[in-house]
Amino acid sequence: MAQTSDRAPNRADVLILGGGLVGSALAVALDAHGISSIVIDPADPVKILAAAHDGRASAIASAPYRMFEAIGVAGRLAGQGCPIQGIRVSDGLAPGKLDFEPDAEDGALGRMFENRALRTALLTAAQVAPLADVRMQTRAVSVERGRHGVAALLDSGKTVRADLLVAAEGRNSPTREAAGLKVARWTYDHAAMIATIGHERSHENIAYEIFYAQGPFAILPLVDDEHGHRSAIVWTVKGNQAAAMLALSERAYLAEAEKRMGGFLGKLTSLSQRSSYPLGFHHAAWITGERLALVGDAAHGIHPIAGQGVNVGFRDVATLVEVLVEGKRLGLDCGDAQLLARYQRWRGLDTFMVAAATDGLTRLFGIPGELPAAIRRFGLSAVDKLPPLKRFFMAEARGESGDVPKLLQGLEV
Repeated sequence: MAQTSDRAPNRADVLILGGGLVGSALAVALDAHGISSIVIDPADPVKILAAAHDGRASAIASAPYRMFEAIGVAGRLAGQGCPIQGIRVSDGLAPGKLDFEPDAEDGALGRMFENRALRTALLTAAQVAPLADVRMQTRAVSVERGRHGVAALLDSGKTVRADLLVAAEGRNSPTREAAGLKVARWTYDHAAMIATIGHERSHENIAYEIFYAQGPFAILPLVDDEHGHRSAIVWTVKGNQAAAMLALSERAYLAEAEKRMGGFLGKLTSLSQRSSYPLGFHHAAWITGERLALVGDAAHGIHPIAGQGVNVGFRDVATLVEVLVEGKRLGLDCGDAQLLARYQRWRGLDTFMVAAATDGLTRLFGIPGELPAAIRRFGLSAVDKLPPLKRFFMAEARGESGDVPKLLQGLEV
């Protein structure tokens, strides 16, 4: 990795533990604003970029995508994302639905990408960024934070130093645990079954969220391939049913999926490799410590019911970059307590509100019985007829609600 001439190879402004989607995005965004970073991640890039590693897909809301454009990542994703031109929400297949269709001048609500495409684009961008020193297949053996900086001993035997430590290690962040930052958490006793399906009819760039008592069934539009139309499905089942679902034959799996979908995409033609993930909730009320900031799943993990998981992490990135850049202009180093306090205030309430809303939706749509279902269908139809309320929900889906950081507006800080 090329190093800049004005800094030591083992010294940077920010040390990032975790080079996944959020950690890589942070390194690229910092580089775009003249802030150096060292990224440490134990993963083998050949394995994590392989097609079989992660069959998931993510909806990137329009605001985080504007950040990708601002930091030069969007070009690496050209042609790989399917615009989401609308979202349709229903309680089962019964009448009473809610459609979110943005005005033409507002553009798509977001774009669907396969995670492998996102990971490739972001990691590659970080690896070529002049101010980012990405060290894959490397672990931090020990980390010390003190009044004057951060030092980490690596398994390579080298010691790296920085002004700020950022934990982007995911939901089981050892850095968060070592810092004693308490986390509220629970499981939903559900698993998300992930797969990509081929289908006869076009999805017309519409995302569907169909709620059943067993859990939501999401159909998310992907770009067509040489075989035809494709969508990603996120099928929520009871935790104890996941193994049996994975064991179904392809034919049986597609037949069950077609029932859940009501056949509106026609015959299902193919099925990718399947996987399942347990679903849970966690939220760190405090996301900073001495010379420490948490981002992404290290700070919060929510149910995929609203498709906001990774977008909340990218919002962390945009906020932290803005705080650090403005602090640097004032002559403060990146680990200054004043800057971390501002990051805590800015992100603390926002992440709690998103987490609470997704948890509430999960519980609301999980109540069995015909009366609760009738009330939900009435509510969906009522919201569908109230343009101001629909605009509010669409702003949430785009990532444009609240105090929006400059990068999410497509602006440099």
